[in-house]
Amino acid sequence: MRAENPGILKWFYPGIGIKRWIGLSTFGVLLLILGTANLRSEEFWVIQVLDAIVVISGIIILILGIKRMMRSFIAVFVPASKDSGLVDLLYQKKQLSRGPRIAAVGGGTGLSVLLSGLKEHSSNISAVVTVADNGGSSGKLRQQFDVLPPGDIRNCLVALADAPALMRDLFQFRFDKNSEFSGHSFGNLFITVMTRLTGDFEKAIKETSKVLALRGQVIPSTLDNVNLVAFYKDGSSVIGEDKIPKALKQINKVALVPEHSLATPDALKALREAQIIILGPGSLYTSIIPNLLVRDIASAIAASQAIKVYVCNVMTQPGETDSLSVADHISAIVNHSCARILDYCIVNTGEVPQDIMARYAKQNSYRVVCDRKKIEQMGYRVIEEDFVSIQDGVIRHDPAMLSRIIMGFIEEI
Repeated sequence: MRAENPGILKWFYPGIGIKRWIGLSTFGVLLLILGTANLRSEEFWVIQVLDAIVVISGIIILILGIKRMMRSFIAVFVPASKDSGLVDLLYQKKQLSRGPRIAAVGGGTGLSVLLSGLKEHSSNISAVVTVADNGGSSGKLRQQFDVLPPGDIRNCLVALADAPALMRDLFQFRFDKNSEFSGHSFGNLFITVMTRLTGDFEKAIKETSKVLALRGQVIPSTLDNVNLVAFYKDGSSVIGEDKIPKALKQINKVALVPEHSLATPDALKALREAQIIILGPGSLYTSIIPNLLVRDIASAIAASQAIKVYVCNVMTQPGETDSLSVADHISAIVNHSCARILDYCIVNTGEVPQDIMARYAKQNSYRVVCDRKKIEQMGYRVIEEDFVSIQDGVIRHDPAMLSRIIMGFIEEI
C-alpha cells in the first residue's frame, strides 16, 4: 500500500512560493556552520577573515530568507497586507490585540461612527446592537423573509471591518429606485442570504465578520423577534420603531414586544468582561434604550466593574427628543434601567456653523442643552469636549476625537 505524503511535504508543492525561501534560509544556515567551524582555529588571518565573511554572509542570507518566508505567509493569511508594511500588520495584530476590552451598546449611524474610531485603538471591541428596527430595507427584509433586521448590524460590521475599502463600499452599496432591489443595500441582502443558508442569524453575522476581517465583534442584543412600542404622554401609543418619531409627540416610555426577550449569551459575556461600556451615541428611544429593555442587559451593565459612559447626541431629534436636555436624556436611560447604568456623560462643546444650525432649526432640531449642575446632582460626572464634525452639512461626532476621549478612561482602570 502506497503511504500518503506527510503534511509537511505539502509545503514543497509547486506554486506555493515557499520552497525558494526555505532553500535560501537553509543555505544561510550552512554558511553559518561552515564559517563558524574554523573561525576559532589557529589558521592564518586571511583564512579567518574569509571565515568571518562567510559567517556574515550566512547571517544576511538567513535573515533575508526568513523575511521573505514571513511575507509569503502574511500574503496568504492576510491578503490586504500585500500593499501595507509589515510593521503596520504587526501593530494591528499585536498592539491592538492588547487594547482595552470595550463594549459599545446602541444602534444606528451614531454607533457605527464611534466604532470606526475605536478600532484604531483596540481590536477587543464588542458592539451590542439593537434588532428592533422595522423601517426601510431592514423592515422589508424582516417582513418578507422572516429574518431579524440587518441594517444596524451591517453598519457596525462595516465600521469595524479591516477589509479593503472596495469591500466595505460593496456592503454599503444601495440599489437605485429603478431596480427590483430598490432601497436595499448589498450588505443587507448578503446577511439575509447568509441567514437563510445557515439557518441562524447569529451565525450569519459571524460568517460575515470573517469576510470583512473585523477588528472586534458585532453582537445582536437579542435573537427574539422584537418590536418597539412607544407610550406618549398624552396616553396614546404606537408600535414600530419607524413609526415612533413620525407621531411627533412627547414620549413617556418605550417597551419591547414580547416583553421578556432574552439577551444573547455573547452580549452578556461581552458586558461582563468589558473594561469600558459605552452607551450611544445614537437615537435615545429607538437605538440605545431598546437594548436596555432586553432581559439581563441592564443588570449586566449595572453589575459590571467597567467604566460606564454615555455619549450624548449633539442635536435633538424631532419626534423623539424634542426640548430634552442632557439631564433629560440621562433620566430617560435611568428610568428604563437603573441608576448604576452610568458613571460619566460625554457632552460636546464644539461650535456648529450658524448656517448649519439654521438648516437644522427648519427641521425642528436644536442643540442639546447641557445642564451640568443637574447631571452632577444626579450623581454622574460630566466631560465636556469639542468632538463635533460637519460632513456634507450633517452634524456628526468626530470618531477620532471621541475615541481619544474614551481611551483616556484607561488611566482610571
